[in-house]
Amino acid sequence: MELTGKIIAALPVRSGVSQRTGSEWQLASYVLETQGERFARKMVFEVFGSDRIQQMNIQVGETLRVSFDIDARETSDGRWFNSIRAWAVDRNVDVAPMAAAPSAAPFGPAPAPSSAPAPSQAPFEQAPDNESLPF
Repeated sequence: MELTGKIIAALPVRSGVSQRTGSEWQLASYVLETQGERFARKMVFEVFGSDRIQQMNIQVGETLRVSFDIDARETSDGRWFNSIRAWAVDRNVDVAPMAAAPSAAPFGPAPAPSSAPAPSQAPFEQAPDNESLPF
């Protein structure tokens, strides 16, 4: 999967020693904010391994296209969590400016009125009155 946006935070690098192999590991986490959309989204992703962290050299303020994998894991106590791991970054990206949203129609422009008669359709069951709804 891929997502393009601006790096707005670099979290502290975590490190440790694998219990299984005894080798050292490093994990860097970054926050990416999408751009060019009406509502910006944020995603935290990880880069695993000191060699990849140095190779990608991600900096706050950069606009990147991040290629990543999503996986879910179960802990020993039966809880689940998501893992979003980046495997490549592309710095050659163009972010289109956000299009102006129409003020009167938040979900797009209203269809133009038509003078043609509506096509005949089989009648559907009539919806209940708003007053008979339970909410």
